Amino acid sequence: MIFNWQDTYKERLTDARSALSRIRRGARIFIASACGEPQLLVKTLLDMGRNFADVEVIHFLDLGLTDYTSEIYTEHFRHNALFIGANARAAIKEGHADYTPIFLSEVPLLMKRGAMPIDVALITVSEPDTNGYVSLGISVDITKTAAGVARYVVAEVNPNMPRTLGDSFIHVSEISAFVENDAPLLEFEQKAPDDIARSIGRLIADLIDNESTIQTGVGKIPNSVFPYLANKKDLGVHTETFTDGLIDLIESGVVTCRKKSLHPGKIVASFCMGTRRLYDYVHNNPLFEFRPCQYVNDPYVIARNDRMVSINSALTVDLTGQVCSDSLGFEFYSGIGGQVDFVRGSAMSNRGKSIMVLPSTTNNNAISRIVPYPSAGSGVVVTRGDIHYVVTEYGVAYVHGKSIRDRAMMLINIAHPKFRDELLEAAKRQGYIYRDQALPVVLYPKEYEINWVDKKGTSLFFRPVKVTDERAIQELIYDLPEQDVYTRFFHNLKSFSHKVAMPMAAIDYDDKMAIVAVIGKEEPEGREKIVAIGNYANNPNTRYAEVAFTTHQDWQGRGIGTFLLRYLIRIAREKNIEGFTADVLSRNRAMMQVFSKCGCPMTTHLDTGVYELKINFGNEEKKE
Repeated sequence: MIFNWQDTYKERLTDARSALSRIRRGARIFIASACGEPQLLVKTLLDMGRNFADVEVIHFLDLGLTDYTSEIYTEHFRHNALFIGANARAAIKEGHADYTPIFLSEVPLLMKRGAMPIDVALITVSEPDTNGYVSLGISVDITKTAAGVARYVVAEVNPNMPRTLGDSFIHVSEISAFVENDAPLLEFEQKAPDDIARSIGRLIADLIDNESTIQTGVGKIPNSVFPYLANKKDLGVHTETFTDGLIDLIESGVVTCRKKSLHPGKIVASFCMGTRRLYDYVHNNPLFEFRPCQYVNDPYVIARNDRMVSINSALTVDLTGQVCSDSLGFEFYSGIGGQVDFVRGSAMSNRGKSIMVLPSTTNNNAISRIVPYPSAGSGVVVTRGDIHYVVTEYGVAYVHGKSIRDRAMMLINIAHPKFRDELLEAAKRQGYIYRDQALPVVLYPKEYEINWVDKKGTSLFFRPVKVTDERAIQELIYDLPEQDVYTRFFHNLKSFSHKVAMPMAAIDYDDKMAIVAVIGKEEPEGREKIVAIGNYANNPNTRYAEVAFTTHQDWQGRGIGTFLLRYLIRIAREKNIEGFTADVLSRNRAMMQVFSKCGCPMTTHLDTGVYELKINFGNEEKKE
């Protein structure tokens, strides 16, 4: 340690051109990431471009403000992107720049082990503190590792760089040259979410429990969840990066980090991108702990956060659950980044959840992003074995541990309606699903979802049946005692096959409606179970619908049947159905009791041990 650091700083203080003149031809240069880019150094590097030859420029996330990928620099610079920014995309496609696909957690290992030796690191730092330490501020990520292994380190000292806390400091004695530049930091303003992003944000928020620790990737879709977390309590944050949207959650008391199992009371991150408001907020703020990616992105470290929830974007997801997120066909679009690190870390976490999000279409609804299979050249970033949740604006699919048939149906069910028939036919051709599988002809009516508490104080979730409920309906029927099977179907069943179950699940939500009572959730620690179902089928000629109910024996006598009947009556009225009919065995007193509470005029006719019921919706039964 050099204790008289001020003299060291003055001795190494120089101008940008002098500092960069020491770079040899053929060197490998690392440039600090995102909004932490050293602007003066990069501009000067380009101005001196003709003095260099075959210099490789390593960049993790370039915001596209420089043009060293331009053809005029072909003989001088070769850009190697660890994550592709907008400015490098065309150059890589045309072969003028390179892309290195790698997990972000492993980039520091490449540098430390010498597989990616760094000759020069160009970084931005805060002004030295009283002990001679500068902070890497908003760009610790892989920058600290690069600065630690580089043979020559040039620091652009910018008084506007916030002094962030954590493992973010470098002593002036470890830096080869200093260049001062008082300029505003680069800013990144997140685009406002559109209607689709907001719909996805609401669905994501429903998956996040109180006291969860969250990670969000970059982009308007992952960040669309923030406004819908207002009612959550004691959320924590362990994330690769964050933007301004996090400030409001902190100020409103949603994000406290009090309940984190790892680093309680701290927001752990490796870099941030945003506006001056964000940079001022993180300055000397002990709530934030910035650490290198080798730690933040380590899946085993991530997994030490209980209830870890990762939220990341996909470009496409195929019917088996393979996620393409760095390329579109042969065109590289972004990068692997920290996505897989957090997908795997959250999956290993106690009660953790991994969520992949994407709009259902692109190009103004011209192309589906749920696809039969990856297009030629597309790289699978998240494997079908890693994926857990997939969310589009049309719903949520939890596919982890599910068969290919179940996955295909779940993913088709959240695809854009315009492409569902096409995807269904592709799934049949590929042998994923039944050849006779049908789909609902209309969208799932989410407005009929409702929570209700039974006579024993247990909360149940009632919702319209989904085409993906086929197996759950079979399980309900096979769980029934023989006498319940007989009273429901009027004969003993040897089987309740796909051909019988599918029509109960694939309905039109108009002339045919079914409401299921559900306990549990599809999540890593549990599964959803149907404990009751009520359904009707309308006769368009009479406008009367035949209605029937099935309730698991463990859930009988709780008022579920009565609730289902009254709820179906309400829905049927909205569909302009005039009444219900039903056949009930005379010995099925419990079912007759349910119908007696329908609240509408009812006539009965007993014929050979079967009551034929007719319920008229025209006038509600007068209540005493």
